[in-house]
Amino acid sequence: MRRSLIITTTILALGAGTSALADDLKIALIHGKTGPLEAYAKQTETGLKMGFEYATKGSMTLDGRKIVIITKDDQGKPDLAKAALSEAYQDDKADIAIGTTSSAAALAILPVAEENKKILIVEPAVADQITGEKWNRYIFRTARNSSQDAISNAVAIGKQGVTVATLAQDYAFGRDGVAAFKEALAKTGATLAAEEYAPTSTTDFTAVGQRLFDALKDKPGRKVIWVIWAGAGNPLAKLQDMDPKRYGIELSTGGNILPALAAYKGLPGMEGATYYFYEIPKNPVNDWLVAEHQKRFNAPPDFFTAGGFAAAMSVVAAVTKAKSTDTEKLISAMEGLEFDTPKGKMVFRKEDHQALQSMYHFKVKVDPNVAWAVLEPVRELKIEDMDVPVRNKR
Repeated sequence: MRRSLIITTTILALGAGTSALADDLKIALIHGKTGPLEAYAKQTETGLKMGFEYATKGSMTLDGRKIVIITKDDQGKPDLAKAALSEAYQDDKADIAIGTTSSAAALAILPVAEENKKILIVEPAVADQITGEKWNRYIFRTARNSSQDAISNAVAIGKQGVTVATLAQDYAFGRDGVAAFKEALAKTGATLAAEEYAPTSTTDFTAVGQRLFDALKDKPGRKVIWVIWAGAGNPLAKLQDMDPKRYGIELSTGGNILPALAAYKGLPGMEGATYYFYEIPKNPVNDWLVAEHQKRFNAPPDFFTAGGFAAAMSVVAAVTKAKSTDTEKLISAMEGLEFDTPKGKMVFRKEDHQALQSMYHFKVKVDPNVAWAVLEPVRELKIEDMDVPVRNKR
């Protein structure tokens, strides 16, 4: 029996008393609103709406057309994501689509954009393949990619005289991340002493931790274990419990959403690199986002709120430059396009349409009055500080 696909669709006309008319500018947001990545999807949607509000100075119109956001829940499932995007382009007549949350679902929908010859702005999925081997010319990405995460962390902690060992999950996310990290670390003059991979279900890190300690403990100079891990398990806390300080070993990892940063409070002084933390970027866009988000939700904006906001600003910049939503005109306008975001300037690289952007070298500070670890800025890692490879073999 053919399984039916149930997709939640919401149409939001951004403007009082407006309905979705033929001349509305329709933006489809495909996201995993239910499922394991629900928190990320909700942040993306909030950021997208606030981004359009900011970029249109509250008018919610662009090129004389009312902006309408059509949201579809793919539950993080590739088959639902494909059906949702097809429906958005064909039935809802979306001019541009944005999404999705899961990298597996995002990879599944790339061909749908190509088949329909319509722009898809990928936000917030990070897999390198999206702007790498699975890429096509209709794909642009405001989200950072796995390489940008890994390279920024390598640049943050790597220098001559530093020895690093890595711990990652034993699947594509972990192995690709470490591969990009290694490539970047080699350019900093640091030495890689060991790589350890553990199953995603691992809860006992005693054996792997001991192997990492053994690989580093007798090395001279600064010694760091860099961890790339998503989801459950919390290897950082487990490694910290094993007292790496007795060997002069530090722990390091990248940033995360605020609820996850609560666990970083047990790691004062830890350094790494992050995509976004609300207190770090100093620019008018971020000032507005932080103030308005605090006012409306009694909380600061998070990791993926900034991402959704950036996606909205890229749409406004692209349509304004192209003076059209014609796909070919948009591609011409978007290749090399610079646009403002809460993180400052982003640029869609012509070769693979990846948004080049700043990342932030941080140091963990613990404030008893704040529920999560505060990421204090050490330095902004600008576009020119990170050599992000083009991987699409265009």
